[in-house]
This record gives sequence, structure tokens and C-alpha cells, in this order.
Amino acid sequence: MSVILGYKKDMTQVFDEKGRVVVCTIVDVSDVMVVGKKTKERDGYDALILGIGKKKKTKKTENFKGLDAIPKQRCEFRTDKVKDLNLENFKEGDKVSIELFKEGERVQITGLSKGKGFQGVVKRYGFHGGPRTHGQSDRERAPGSIGAGTDPGRVFKGKKMPGRQGAANVTLKNIEVIRIDKDNFLMCLKGAIPGGRNTLVKIYNRK
Repeated sequence: MSVILGYKKDMTQVFDEKGRVVVCTIVDVSDVMVVGKKTKERDGYDALILGIGKKKKTKKTENFKGLDAIPKQRCEFRTDKVKDLNLENFKEGDKVSIELFKEGERVQITGLSKGKGFQGVVKRYGFHGGPRTHGQSDRERAPGSIGAGTDPGRVFKGKKMPGRQGAANVTLKNIEVIRIDKDNFLMCLKGAIPGGRNTLVKIYNRK
């Protein structure tokens, strides 16, 4: 398996071989390198640490080991969660090439979805709300009854209620790679992927 980091950029559309329009998301995968590894003996688990871009703020405890003068935004790939990831194929300081991926193959994308704040049940779950007639002027977007009467006399756990929406890790599988621009280190992925513009995403492919 190969892994790489990227920044989600704009969306566009391209034409396939049959002349059909395909909506795509552009991902910038330039300047990705291996900045470290974690071992089970030292850290309790095996993981690959990749770095990309430039980190705005750093802590005094962070050690970059002289691999790059610019501190990078880091991300871990744990071997117990990413199957078939061989750490021996990666060496600290090596650049992660876009050539590990090919046009037409299917990849897996993981990213942080857009945060939408505190939302009601209509937007969060698609409830249709209450009737607009018979004087119910304040019940249009209300959830309605949530209890279960005297027995059990409480609201069950897991009930769909208003709350925070978005800002969660989302994984999409079987995303097709439409185009690869090796000169500009750009990947064109079919459809939409999680996150806003310039957010970090993980990309996996299974050999």
C-alpha cells in the first residue's frame, strides 16, 4: 500500500474518453516527505509520519531532526489501521512521489469535514418539521415529541436531537483518480471529497 498527504484545492470538470463531463476535485500533493517513524518498542505502536507544506506554529518540544529547514504539518499512518503498510519501504528524509499513484485506479480518502456548528434536526437529519397551519407558528422546524410516555418515562440514548454537525473525520472509498499532473504535483479525483479548501487529506491506494 502507498500513502500520501495532500491539500484539497478547487473543484473543476474534465472530459473523459467518451466526451462525458466528470466533476473532479484537485489535490495538491507537492512537498511531501517522510519526517519520522514510530516503533512498537519505543512508542507502543508502529506508524509512519509524513510531513507536508509549512507549519505556522511550532512547539519547543518538537524536534525536526534537521530533515527540513521548514517545519511541516505532520500526520501519522498507523500500521494497525492501515493494512499492508510496510515501513521498510520508507526512509526518513525521502520525498513521497506522486508516481506511486496512477490514473484510473481507485483510492481511499480521509479528511476532516466542514464544521457547521450547532444545527437543528431539520438540517442535521432531514426532519420535515411540524405543520404550518392551525396556529402552530413556532413549530415549523421543531422535532416534535421525543418522549415515550409514562413508561419508560425518559428519552432513549441515541435519539436524533439538535447538536453539533460536521467537523468529523470522514473516509470515502473507491474514489477514481481521473488525472495526474506530475509536473505540478496535482491529483484530480472524481467527485467531491471531505473538507474545505486548503484542508489536509490522506490518500491511500492498495497495490
